[in-house]
Amino acid sequence: MKLTAYSDGGSRGNPGPSAYAIVITSDGKVVHEHSEFLGVHTNNYAEYRGLIAAISKTVELGADEAEFVMDSQLVIRQMTGEYRVKNPDMAALHSDAEALASLIPKVSYRNVRRSEEFVPRADALLNSEMDRHARG
Repeated sequence: MKLTAYSDGGSRGNPGPSAYAIVITSDGKVVHEHSEFLGVHTNNYAEYRGLIAAISKTVELGADEAEFVMDSQLVIRQMTGEYRVKNPDMAALHSDAEALASLIPKVSYRNVRRSEEFVPRADALLNSEMDRHARG
């Protein structure tokens, strides 16, 4: 089964209150969506946590092929090996993401603009999550 996973992470301030959201589709139909508040972290931390959640869910759903789509050019280029991971905190997250992705036989990564495909839906979910926690 091929799945496409859209993830987004963000923080209000860098660091600041942060969250991620994932939207997973099969043949263009949403099969799962989830968002989670992370506390105070950087934007890149939130982006990686979103990717890790997306990879975990595609593994759980039994994907034998998965495409991970994000608007974070940095994370995508680190996952494809185009960029090195220099920050020690991000290196641990990168390692976790790689280990999980290795459980899926065929994996690809794609960077898109925030306005493309299901990324706006993930962005709306994470902002809703942050709003919910901002109100207490």
